[in-house]
Amino acid sequence: MTLSEEATDRLADVVELQPTKNAELQERWGMESGSEVHQYLENELGDYYFRDDNSLIRATAEAAELVDVEPGVELTEDEGPPSRIRVPELQAQIVSVLAGPGEESQSVVSVLHSLREAFDVDPASEDVRSGLQSLRRKDVVDVEYRTVPTFRLAVDRDDLEVEVSD
Repeated sequence: MTLSEEATDRLADVVELQPTKNAELQERWGMESGSEVHQYLENELGDYYFRDDNSLIRATAEAAELVDVEPGVELTEDEGPPSRIRVPELQAQIVSVLAGPGEESQSVVSVLHSLREAFDVDPASEDVRSGLQSLRRKDVVDVEYRTVPTFRLAVDRDDLEVEVSD
């Protein structure tokens, strides 16, 4: 199956962002809905992706070789939390300010305030929430449900290499 330039670029996004969801690809690709993303995946990239047990979108090994893009997550040898991730800049900033594994977990608002203080940025709270959930799907953030969901790193910051993707 020969892919168009657009399909190859989008396949590279799947490889880079995996594990991911329709909504994340919808935002990246500028599509109107998650169902439009699903249709595109099925029609154009059907041989190169699959959904895991949690219905998250992942690229096949063949896809990763085809686009020559490093996967968004590299697992450690013992298949624990990943040792390396490629994420958008906001998620990299979240990793740098988020409470560590032994610390008290933080709410979305607390993380937002930490980001504002550390980086002089003002992201929307929904963007912070989305970034935390994406990092959770990558197994580098744990969630603790109290009055509101709270988050902390699942891995020691020193044991995680974070690369910012474009």
